Amino acid sequence: MKFRNLALATAGLLVLAFTSLAQVTALEGDVKGTDGQPLKGAQIQIVRTDIKGNYPTKTDKKGHYIYTGLPIGVYNITVVVDGKEVDNIKGVRTSPGDPHREDFNLKAASMDKATKQAEMQKAVESGAIPKDLEKNMTPEQKAAIEKQIKDQAERMKKNQALNQAYNDGLAAEGAKNYDQAIELLNKAAELDPTQLAVWSHLAASYQGLAITKTGADFDSNMQKALDAFNKALALKPDDAGIHNNYALALAKDKKFPEAQTELQKAAQLDPPNGGKYYFNLGALLVNASQYDPAGEAFKKAIELTPTYADAYYQYGVCLSAKMTTGADGKVSAPPEMAQAFQKYLELAPTGKDAQGAKDMLAALGASIQTEFKNPDANKKKKKQ
Repeated sequence: MKFRNLALATAGLLVLAFTSLAQVTALEGDVKGTDGQPLKGAQIQIVRTDIKGNYPTKTDKKGHYIYTGLPIGVYNITVVVDGKEVDNIKGVRTSPGDPHREDFNLKAASMDKATKQAEMQKAVESGAIPKDLEKNMTPEQKAAIEKQIKDQAERMKKNQALNQAYNDGLAAEGAKNYDQAIELLNKAAELDPTQLAVWSHLAASYQGLAITKTGADFDSNMQKALDAFNKALALKPDDAGIHNNYALALAKDKKFPEAQTELQKAAQLDPPNGGKYYFNLGALLVNASQYDPAGEAFKKAIELTPTYADAYYQYGVCLSAKMTTGADGKVSAPPEMAQAFQKYLELAPTGKDAQGAKDMLAALGASIQTEFKNPDANKKKKKQ
């Protein structure tokens, strides 16, 4: 009887053993890289999802991977290259019998991924996720796209308000309604403080308002203009035009050394227009009766732009402040003065200040050159 029971128990063990062997399988496949060739040494992560389990392996020199002895179950297979997940297959169900095969083509996967990314970007732009795209998205991808769509809608709403405030502010500035322009442009600056154009026009509006005021009101608005210019320069410190406009505002506020520094920066950033920047400074200094520094500014403009006719004329005008009349009634002037007016007439013989230049030369008793010729015109041309 004991032997009979033992035999039955042994038979039971054999049945259990065979049953256990029947419940294992294998996963295998080939991995091709982005160049279409077999990928050696790629990490293959096999993760069981119905019951926790991890079964890592890697591809051989032929790009082949295989993992035997896997329990029957549901698996996610991920290909990892250089520490990055490059492709995966989810929900692979294994079954008894031959190894279950899952191949990976990273070249095709890369193209599919790019196409999918393009479709998701279109979804963000349109504000809706197409159903066929939604089917192929993970919950994480869907959540990310929905967030982008929401953020995009909020940005568009904000941009609409920003554009409205900016455009209305610009119109008010153009109409010299500076109070309204300042209110609207400040609103635009609150909506987006990174907009260079907003700060530039806000500075111009404060400056325009300051010119209509006196005393403390002038000082207050001019300081706000300077502050706005500094905001603009903080956003784009290499913008020569802003340095130029900032310098002109500083000069109006009688901060001449600071204005000159800013114009020097503008000229360094934009050498082809350097003469223009110094001419602007000279004009402001003349209006402030600062003739000596104005003369230096016009002289610098001439150095940077030797063909700047107006700079020669204004330089001559500044030098005229140094004219003296002797006891004999004879007029004396710096020698550069006549040269400046002559150069103006050479460059602009019919210019708006041509008569003024001639009158100044006549007052100096200098002869007026009426014909200006190319000094190389009479030279014989060499035979080719």
